[in-house]
Amino acid sequence: MSAETDMPTTLTMRGYLPRVAGRDISGALQRRGAVLIEGCRGCGKTWAARHFARSEARLDSEALMLLAATDPAAVLDGPTPRLLDEWQNAPHLWNRVRRECDDRARPGLFILTGSASPRDEATRHTGVGRISRVLMRPMSLYEAGRSSGEVSLGRLFSGEPASALPQSDLALRSVVSWICAGGWPGSLRMDSERARLAVGDYLNEIVRLDLQSASGVQHRPGAVRRLLRSISRHVATEAAMTTLAADAGGDTPLARSTVSAYLEALERVFVVEDQPAWSVRLRARASLRRAPKRHFVDPSLAASLLRASPERLLGDPQTLGVLFESLVVRDLRVYGQAHRSEVFHYRDDTGLEADAILERDDGAWIAVEVKLSPTAAVVDRAARTLLRLRSKVARSRSDELAALLVVTSTGAAYRRPDGVQVAPITALGP
Repeated sequence: MSAETDMPTTLTMRGYLPRVAGRDISGALQRRGAVLIEGCRGCGKTWAARHFARSEARLDSEALMLLAATDPAAVLDGPTPRLLDEWQNAPHLWNRVRRECDDRARPGLFILTGSASPRDEATRHTGVGRISRVLMRPMSLYEAGRSSGEVSLGRLFSGEPASALPQSDLALRSVVSWICAGGWPGSLRMDSERARLAVGDYLNEIVRLDLQSASGVQHRPGAVRRLLRSISRHVATEAAMTTLAADAGGDTPLARSTVSAYLEALERVFVVEDQPAWSVRLRARASLRRAPKRHFVDPSLAASLLRASPERLLGDPQTLGVLFESLVVRDLRVYGQAHRSEVFHYRDDTGLEADAILERDDGAWIAVEVKLSPTAAVVDRAARTLLRLRSKVARSRSDELAALLVVTSTGAAYRRPDGVQVAPITALGP
């Protein structure tokens, strides 16, 4: 019997909670020699990777880094799939992994995890055909056990109406607390206050250490923090780079090139993730707006930068509304990934806009309006917006429409007579 078959099946960590991206990881390991799991620090990449790995090399230790520099073959040696955690600390291993995939010619050899996207020269030799990429984000409410998942995006994409669900007893304050605490696996067992403090610690590490070590960008921590605060003030809006530069610079706006470099560095460490505009043909004469909406990878980052506690947010419905929209976008991204879909937004020059458009790779799409309040009047306005959008798009795209969805913070799930589905975020799932 080989050493590999003598090993435990996986290195699954105690308390592991299944992730939606796990099905992508499993599928990639069956197709390719290696899978690269990318995402921000603390989102649970190692936790998920160890669920599939049978051996590991943690490249955040000095001993393993020395071994990677002197004897990289030893780092790759072990039962497969072998986890190379924080591989970007030894980027030369990329080409070693690529060659091992060629030489061994079988799937499921390596799992690489990284909380930063190395500069292009680190991966100049392509991994196409050998290394598959999976993006992991912080936990959705469904993954954290805070959503029932009974309103499934998969079923909506299939054209099936979701089951009616009675109004839940959940208070809005619970949703607000989840916004402030975020989807960080390490904070799941913390109380609300400790979870909020942990988000602040996370941001300090991003500004002080991670940004330069991961991206190579020379930066002024004070300027980066001002930029982060500016983004937090403009979350879920189409704030232009000039707006961010003026807002972050104080009396003297930051140079556009500086803002651009900082934003690219924040993208490399997966802290910000813009929501691009939807490109679609219209029946009516209208011009589409092309600017992306600004988002952090998790709304807790914006809440922390705004120094917003649950109590303060409950007293500021406008700020709470945009942070709730960002929470919904985060969860839609997680759920949509399971169905090969991306999350866009829609806005045209007539003022018509939709908070989110999920478009699957076969063209099927779901239009979403996000509303904090579940009251009939608010839902009516959201439904009218979605119906106007449906009437505007070209007939071919109208035929590909799978669902119109209004997501609320609390309340019941039901289907309106006009066909618009209404669901609280605590009922959404993949």
